[in-house]
Amino acid sequence: MKILIVEDEKSLQNSLAKGFRKLGYATHVASDGIEALDLISEYFYDAIILDLNMPHLDGIEVLKKIRESDKEIKVLILSAKSEVESKIEGLDKGANDFVAKPFHFSELEARLRALLRRKFVIEDAIIKVGSLTLDTTQKAVFYDKNRIDLTKKEYGIFEYLALNKGRIISTAELIEKIWEEDADYFLSSFKVHINSLKKKLAEFAPNIEIIKNKRGIGYYVEEEVA
Repeated sequence: MKILIVEDEKSLQNSLAKGFRKLGYATHVASDGIEALDLISEYFYDAIILDLNMPHLDGIEVLKKIRESDKEIKVLILSAKSEVESKIEGLDKGANDFVAKPFHFSELEARLRALLRRKFVIEDAIIKVGSLTLDTTQKAVFYDKNRIDLTKKEYGIFEYLALNKGRIISTAELIEKIWEEDADYFLSSFKVHINSLKKKLAEFAPNIEIIKNKRGIGYYVEEEVA
């Protein structure tokens, strides 16, 4: 998953980016509204964490411009303004949720996970892929009760494919979602991770090809895995 954090307070921005990257999110940051809109015009994000109080262009104005072109992307407002009026204004302008400062990182991450599950129409945090179970809360994959030892990148690739069951995902899209920058730069790294992931999954499901490849098009997980 790729997210954008728009926060002008550098210490908080760095702390949030570090926390989300540690959990496996591809994370970009912006320090003001203008920089945020520039990034949004260049990249596709699954969710945006948006501070209300920023220089040059405040969060409400940024939110209005986002909603002029994109009605679907999830936006979580983050602000020291805890008054009811501020919350209502943000939600009225198209925000999906609101978290007031100060806050616990675990709560923010849980709210973000809930928004992303809603986007992909997932009723809970568990995704079944054949005999395997993805726990999107723990960011882990299990066979029965045995946890499969995956790296963050391997888990990210598998989760994105599982969230998009039945759809062939191009290599470029997978790299964009799991890494943070240009696809060409990370192509060799992606190949190492996808091959390692497929090998690890095969140890637990030796007779089933969990991740399939349509040569020249991309990778996919079937809607129903035997």
